[in-house]
Amino acid sequence: METLLLPFSPRFIVLTICAVVTALLIGIGIVDRKIFDILLVPILIFGALTLLGVRDLLQKSHAVLRNYPISAHIRFLLEEIRPEMRQYFFESEKDGMPFSRDTRAVVYQRAKMELDKRPFGTQEDVYREGYEWMHHSVSPKTHAQEKFRISIGGPDCKQPYSASVFNISAMSFGALSPNAVRALNAGARKGGFAHDTGEGGVSPYHREMGGDIIWEIGSGYFGCRHLDGSFDPEAFARVAGDDQIKMVELKVSQGAKPGHGGVLPAAKVSEEISKIRGVAMGEDCISPASHRAFSTPVGMMQFIAEMRRLSGGKPAGFKLCIGHPWEFLAICKAMLQTGIYPDFIVVDGNEGGTGAAPLEFMDHLGMPMREGVNFVHNALIGINARDRIRIGASGKIATAFDMARAMAIGADYCNSARGFMFSLGCIQSLSCHTDRCPTGVATQDPTRARALYVPLKIDRVHNYHHATLHSLTELIAAAGLEHPQQLRPIHFSQRTSTTDVKSFAQLYPALRPGELLEGTEDPRFRDAWRMAQADTFQPAL
Repeated sequence: METLLLPFSPRFIVLTICAVVTALLIGIGIVDRKIFDILLVPILIFGALTLLGVRDLLQKSHAVLRNYPISAHIRFLLEEIRPEMRQYFFESEKDGMPFSRDTRAVVYQRAKMELDKRPFGTQEDVYREGYEWMHHSVSPKTHAQEKFRISIGGPDCKQPYSASVFNISAMSFGALSPNAVRALNAGARKGGFAHDTGEGGVSPYHREMGGDIIWEIGSGYFGCRHLDGSFDPEAFARVAGDDQIKMVELKVSQGAKPGHGGVLPAAKVSEEISKIRGVAMGEDCISPASHRAFSTPVGMMQFIAEMRRLSGGKPAGFKLCIGHPWEFLAICKAMLQTGIYPDFIVVDGNEGGTGAAPLEFMDHLGMPMREGVNFVHNALIGINARDRIRIGASGKIATAFDMARAMAIGADYCNSARGFMFSLGCIQSLSCHTDRCPTGVATQDPTRARALYVPLKIDRVHNYHHATLHSLTELIAAAGLEHPQQLRPIHFSQRTSTTDVKSFAQLYPALRPGELLEGTEDPRFRDAWRMAQADTFQPAL
């Protein structure tokens, strides 16, 4: 009896109703042929729903569909639109990850040159643990008129580069659409700042707009490789010699997925990507987890020297997310042993962005950017090399406060990827890995990419950069300073509990010049320095 009543239970009633209505409509249409045409559409609708319900009962992939045919599809629909519902209806101004609604809004407003002020006071809980603030001066300066710039290039560099303190971080063509690359590069040219290519190679879309380029070379050596995947110095020299390329950057690791390689399946290796990256069509495009061109810290320094030589003396450096502390200190010992120093080091944090990464890597691998920047800053002070090497910070930087905070703890300049994506119109739909970006930014689908209108977005990229630097000039002046290079940890504080406050100088203590060479007892460096070896990345135990 219970089995006979099952079709009328709440679980199956929707399927039962659809089946009954379909049968009734067909029956009525057969009895009265005159109204059959009128009933055809309802018959098709309820018939299709009935077939869907039968399919749900027979399929084996989803238990919820077998138990709730037809009606369970509502669950999947709601799950599909859940991020959008939260973003548009439930998030507060300070909610939303990775970037809050308030941060996204200020980027949009600055990109469009709209009013970016806020009324009625802060929405931050200034007494919560972790709240941070910048100190102001009772004797503020007049706002600086210069567009803050720094010179990158040490004593071994023949073509130093005058860089903006705010640049576009590494994003490859392939991850971004052609129109997105065009708009970013043209915006960089208009605003006088640099555009990092990412490891996907220098594409025609980077070149056609004429903006300054930082060429990033990853473990796949795209654009400068032999067919077997090894580094091709002649191809590198050919590309790096272009006047548009201002610096060359070796990618050691990326914040969002350090120590993780990548594979672009053969089916996605188009003729265009094959040409740009220098890979064969019909084969998987592999970006290994580690480099083939070197395997030791000394080898890494020698490779950077070769990059500088082959590029005609342009600034050469590397990007990494700090992992094992002794490995970076091994690189420092290799600098001392070889006498080879990079011109710059970009420190990426594990809060950095990416098109796709495993959850465990994204959430729990690698050092956060602030600790990473301060560690590198102090390590270079400890070996008396800080004055000759510039430090860039990359990882969730979108506002002038983000920049000032990073520069206070050791950075000379900052790079932003997602901030500039927002200026292009990115709405943080979190669909970068699906090729279905709703705004045409992170997609290779030409029908989606055409939605990004390049001439308009060029201005928005430029406006965002200009307005952010203007905000930085206001912060610097309010602190009684004239240039962000004057920022120090003493200019910032953090609430460590509801009643305790510490200066960044306490949270990020500095090493003395040459302290590592003398033999430090600082617990952050002591053991790692002893473990570091210039001829291997393995620790001396």
